[in-house]
Amino acid sequence: MRGPDDRARQVLIEAPVDLLLDRLASQLANDFAITATELYQVDYRLSVLLPIRDGEPVTGPGHPAWRCFDHQEPILAGDTGWFPVGMRGDRRGVLRLTPAPQDQEAVDQLTAIATALGHELAAVSAGTDLYRAARRARRLTLAAEMQWELLPGRSRVRPSFSLAGQLEPAYAVRGDSFDWSDDGHRVWLSTVNGTGEGVAAAMLTTLATHALRNARRGGLALADQAALADQAVYALHRGEQHLATLLMELNLASGRLTVVDAGSPRLVLLRDGEVSEPVLEKQFPLGMFDGTDYREQQFDLRRGDRLFVVSDGVVDALGGNVRYGETALDRFLRRTRPTAPLDAVRSLIGDLRAFVAGDLIDDAVVVCLDWTGPRP
Repeated sequence: MRGPDDRARQVLIEAPVDLLLDRLASQLANDFAITATELYQVDYRLSVLLPIRDGEPVTGPGHPAWRCFDHQEPILAGDTGWFPVGMRGDRRGVLRLTPAPQDQEAVDQLTAIATALGHELAAVSAGTDLYRAARRARRLTLAAEMQWELLPGRSRVRPSFSLAGQLEPAYAVRGDSFDWSDDGHRVWLSTVNGTGEGVAAAMLTTLATHALRNARRGGLALADQAALADQAVYALHRGEQHLATLLMELNLASGRLTVVDAGSPRLVLLRDGEVSEPVLEKQFPLGMFDGTDYREQQFDLRRGDRLFVVSDGVVDALGGNVRYGETALDRFLRRTRPTAPLDAVRSLIGDLRAFVAGDLIDDAVVVCLDWTGPRP
């Protein structure tokens, strides 16, 4: 006999894309006597939780909805329960249920149902704009629309690693971007420090990202991935446009990190509370010259090491006449050690906004990768 969590999953699988929440609400009313169900999605800036249907946006960091989102655990507050909605570490938002369940078994079942909702949202998003549109606190620029559609997600958690990334200014980003993939044995990460303005910058980054994906999926080594993307950009722009890019491949069993620095963003290592920068061999950005041969470097990570990749928009951001990278960056990175990568990235972006006293002018990308050791 199927339990309530199994029935809810089946309802989600069978529901039309525009009725996911309605059908789920009906099932929860039958199985748990839930009278009000609402989905809050986190916006592109990671600063507000936006309801799909009813209710006001949630911005206050001390609100139970944000505690649920930040800690990724159910929060019961009065007669309301909040449950994290996500998929494999990619946090999408929270599910608000009233009245709150009164026993632990029900809490556990509803937590599993909220996770199932996260999986279903990921499954249907390619075929509907409903959930993407509802995540916006304001309109995206066309370039930003292109960049967000290019991303593999915003965070990922697996047994041997966790990572996260964020683009800023979230609603108007142009050329900075990141990409990742893992196969259970290795994780690949590329970070692009974009150039140019508007749609032209987004198109250049899109070309390079798809070229890198094509090479990666063809089984090419990291240096050859860089060479293929370099040729794709050069063939179109003949050296007039190019991209600073950092490519990394991490062996999840051994911690061996392979790197190609193609005029890259800054790579920072946080180990045992100390910040350092691995010495990278600076090579030409992608597309600068015809037929560039790229070389790989290798480093050994230790269990618990944290890597940050930050673009020029972070390092060169100005607060008054002082660059963020000269005063605040290393100190702030040390303070992120107890937090998950997404929280570290979000905190760093928030500190950067406070440093410049407003929204960023230049594009900025921050990516954080933890290697937690070989999976069990």
